[in-house]
Amino acid sequence: MAGEHTFEEIRSQPEAWLAALADFEARSSELGGIRLDEYDEVLFTGCGSTFYLAVAAAVLLREQTGVAARGLPASEIWLYPHSAYSPQKNTLLVAVSRSGTTTETVRAVESFKQKATGTVLTLCCYPESELAGLGDLKLVLPSGQERSIAQTRAFSVLYLATVALVQLWSQRERASLSGLAEVCRRLLVEYAELARRLGTDTRLERFYFLGSGPRYGLACELSLKMKEMTLSHSEPFHFLEFRHGPQSMVDENTLIVGLVSEQNGASERAVLAEMKVRGAHILALAEQEADIVFHSGVPEPLRNVLYLPVIQLMAFERSIAKGLDPDRPHNLTAVVLLDS
Repeated sequence: MAGEHTFEEIRSQPEAWLAALADFEARSSELGGIRLDEYDEVLFTGCGSTFYLAVAAAVLLREQTGVAARGLPASEIWLYPHSAYSPQKNTLLVAVSRSGTTTETVRAVESFKQKATGTVLTLCCYPESELAGLGDLKLVLPSGQERSIAQTRAFSVLYLATVALVQLWSQRERASLSGLAEVCRRLLVEYAELARRLGTDTRLERFYFLGSGPRYGLACELSLKMKEMTLSHSEPFHFLEFRHGPQSMVDENTLIVGLVSEQNGASERAVLAEMKVRGAHILALAEQEADIVFHSGVPEPLRNVLYLPVIQLMAFERSIAKGLDPDRPHNLTAVVLLDS
């Protein structure tokens, strides 16, 4: 059946999250030995989905700790090291890859270890992968392994691990993340029909994903899922940036998905309200007062992973409705391997 692996991987995320958190706790003492005050900068990197993960994780770390942090594509670190980091400064490189074999990420780590001063932490889902062997420290999360090409479960598992890292490194009292699994399970059941209805709505032609702060990287990832699985026009933006030009594309065939925050919800909802007046269909996700409501009780910086599952399911439904196979997106392979 078309999409059977993708569907199972989306639906199995609650169990995968719990397994990943258990694996994280088993390594927490070692990972907690990383002292951010010893580094001038933290650099997160990956390719494709995990680049967007790097963007989200870097903003979250900067927000929660005040430490300088950036997210860059692995190809920039590999091919443009002088603009990516300063060799004279002590840098913590966090390299993330589902397979652990993506050429650009492996080359980025190899190049960094040759040219930079610092430490490498690798995150991946396969223990015997090349990337896992390159890390000074490594965190392997097998529950993120997938058979489909487009990342869903792997992305959320790896992203949740970076959230746990940020919480650990912030040296604040740690809140439990395990409750997120049950919230995810409820959301996938409660909003399955909404995901199906929007995913199969043939009137929708353009999709825009809005997220700001640590949610912008997640908006990028969800936009990528819509592109990969459904071959649809899809773009991500920061909330208020959408007024500066992109709103010219809005009409009755547009769906705008808003990853609404608690801190700046009023400003973000104002954007959505304006776009609704211009004819767009609106889908807002938030802890409360939204089309998809989390009611998680988890602090805002820790619950952002909840924005992912229902929208992944919506992309799956659209892919199936268009007669595509989300397990095997057009022109894509599970891993990008280069000859050089």
